[in-house]
Amino acid sequence: VQLQASGGGLVQAGGSLRLSCAASGSIFSINAMAWYRQAPGKHRELVAAIDSGGTTNYVGAVKGRFTISRDNAKNTVYLQMNSLKPEDTAAYYCNRFLQNWNWGQGTLVTVSS
Repeated sequence: VQLQASGGGLVQAGGSLRLSCAASGSIFSINAMAWYRQAPGKHRELVAAIDSGGTTNYVGAVKGRFTISRDNAKNTVYLQMNSLKPEDTAAYYCNRFLQNWNWGQGTLVTVSS
């Protein structure tokens, strides 16, 4: 499976971005998917996850601000990010939840104060 994230950019604090991640292969729809992020000098961390049925979970730092969704027909997972904060600055990646496939190219999100 190949993963390609897009939609990152530079935004002011309080702004919004919508990330997309397209996955190749026909097994996308049966897998739980997730967004992860890696800030400079830090380990990669889980941000949000969505199972094959659409049930979602979020880490506390983004709960109420980020929304994960998926379109199985397009093999795509999305991350709507609102009320962005400077601490959200990171490279964002999508992958299968827990049992990761090979990591694709992330998309950089920079939030200025």
